[in-house]
Amino acid sequence: MHPEFALNWANWFAHLNRYVATILVAMIPLAELRGAIPIANQSFHLPLWQAFVFAVIGNMLPIPFILWFLGPASEWLMKRSKLMERFFNWLFARTRRKLEKQYELYAEVALAVFVAIPLPFTGAWSGAVAAFLFDIPYRKALFWIFIGVLGAGVAVTAVVAFVGKDSFIWKLFVGG
Repeated sequence: MHPEFALNWANWFAHLNRYVATILVAMIPLAELRGAIPIANQSFHLPLWQAFVFAVIGNMLPIPFILWFLGPASEWLMKRSKLMERFFNWLFARTRRKLEKQYELYAEVALAVFVAIPLPFTGAWSGAVAAFLFDIPYRKALFWIFIGVLGAGVAVTAVVAFVGKDSFIWKLFVGG
């Protein structure tokens, strides 16, 4: 993620209440809480614990809807297009066949770990898609995605605490 692009996210919501702005940044698929926590702390001047709480809320808000929507959306597409039907049947069969045996016992834990890794294209949105592809039941998926979001939030908060503008390391090397 390019820093100027992330700063633009802060500018997009600068006119809003800083708590609402943090929630909205966390709802952006590419930002999620990985972008929302540092932006909330550095741009919106929220204490880290508040940045964490509101980023987790914002990151989780769309997930129940995504989990609910993916099934009906794929079924709708499959009913209306032979190409989509072949694609989804291939995708589901291939994904479940290749990975189900490896992750049969630990699918939910693997989902939480995948969501918790604070890297691009991992996170709650991607985790919801993965849960759908692996046919993890709705409530289990929601729970394990939430656990992963908490893990990612702790990791990102720790990084911001140790290298953010208010940290000892920042003051040591940059001054101020």
